Amino acid sequence: MSDKTILLVEDNPDDEALTLRALKKNNILNPVTIARDGVEALDYLFCQGAYAGRDANLQPAVILLDLKLPKVDGLEVLKRLRADARTRLLPVVILTSSKEEQDLASGYSLGANSYIRKPVDFTQFMEAIRQVGLYWLMMNEPPPKK
Repeated sequence: MSDKTILLVEDNPDDEALTLRALKKNNILNPVTIARDGVEALDYLFCQGAYAGRDANLQPAVILLDLKLPKVDGLEVLKRLRADARTRLLPVVILTSSKEEQDLASGYSLGANSYIRKPVDFTQFMEAIRQVGLYWLMMNEPPPKK
């Protein structure tokens, strides 16, 4: 599993630490790149700005995307990913505390692969992260690279 990078797009330091802890506790030892706002996530994925020298062929195996982000929100990040041939097929799991039905509908209509509401209970959150890791990093067959 460890050669498949996870991109965690999360602006809340507590949620970031909780997610990293849940990954570690579940022995998901893949490298995790953290983007703390939508602009940083887009810069990383499109190898621009601070990430201009990054190898564009090394894309994450899965993106864990929060919706309520500063600068560019998660739905706009998703929209831009799906609009570009280089990132159109990247697996995106929306991982959010939003309970708004409109966010759920918009996420799927913009091409999210999965939508998970962050459980408040740590044990449930740990299990959700375990399932995400198991499926997206072990079981899922990604599309062939072009």
